[in-house]
Amino acid sequence: MRFLRKRYHEPGTAPGTLSAPESASTGPVSVTVIDYDASHLEEKQCSSLEEALAYRETPRTTWINIDGIHDVTMIQRIGEHFGLHPLSLEDVLNTGQRPKLEDYETFQFVVMKQLQWQGHIAAEQLSLFLGPRFVITFQERPGDVFDPVRDRLRKGKGRIRKMGSDYLAYALLDALVDEFFPILEKFGERIEDLEERVLEDPARETLEEVRDVKRDLLLLRRAAWPTREVINGLSREGSSLVRKETRVFLRDCYDHTIQIMDMIETFRDLTAGMLETYLSSVSNRMNEIMKVLTIMAAIFIPLTFIAGIYGMNFNSQRSPWNMPELDWYWGYPFAIFLMISTVVAMLVYFRRKKWL
Repeated sequence: MRFLRKRYHEPGTAPGTLSAPESASTGPVSVTVIDYDASHLEEKQCSSLEEALAYRETPRTTWINIDGIHDVTMIQRIGEHFGLHPLSLEDVLNTGQRPKLEDYETFQFVVMKQLQWQGHIAAEQLSLFLGPRFVITFQERPGDVFDPVRDRLRKGKGRIRKMGSDYLAYALLDALVDEFFPILEKFGERIEDLEERVLEDPARETLEEVRDVKRDLLLLRRAAWPTREVINGLSREGSSLVRKETRVFLRDCYDHTIQIMDMIETFRDLTAGMLETYLSSVSNRMNEIMKVLTIMAAIFIPLTFIAGIYGMNFNSQRSPWNMPELDWYWGYPFAIFLMISTVVAMLVYFRRKKWL
């Protein structure tokens, strides 16, 4: 079976011609550059693409970050300047990609999902190009999780300024992976709250929230599962762009992805258990209601019988079986006493049977 790959080609255009996706933002494209080595760092917000491309010739490590992918001409020029393959540039524009790693010999192309918690899970595609002495990242919109990496670069903390572009790529990927943990912590708190509500008040709204959590966890799983394979692929030997010293850190990042997958699977099991608990709680609640109604019906059946017999007001001079209220002064009080006694006797019986 032959699978056709989705490309952003306008009708009548030749293959390899790029066009922006319909969902792309139309705001201004932001290009920032951080050029550094162990003793020097330069950070610049570029007003033109030429300013960013000029750093290609420096002997230092260069990180170019582009916020916005709707300027196709800019993306093509970056690809031509750094020798990026047209197919990888098409994947930058195709924001429906799953996390993956592709090796083009002269550079490595990584697609990741950048997740952020904004009261809900906000997901976007991050495309990363790793080459000798450069890292290029494309984001769909401004705002990312890389501020800790920028701070480490500015302050020269740790070994990041002393290492090359492969370690920078690791630091960026590690920041993406670490962002899973605060999101999962939010889900842990949300699941605990839902568990209490499912047991105490299994309302319809609670069921809808449980379903929302289940869908969000599925989204997290779809992002985390291939991310694990991407990190594992980078940590394996086979590319000259990733040094042996960096692979040790990538393996640690891979362990984090394993931990994330374990947490997601645990939360999914808890969510599935909550659905079962919800159904059991609703069933038990219905059983309690039916028990109360059955007891009330059982109590009123003999009372109805007494009232029915007692209401047959026959009066015959020839029959000695006339109704008590016709000839007896205490007839009605006796009937009421008989009904109350019947109710009390039945309640005592139900209590001894532990039906109440």
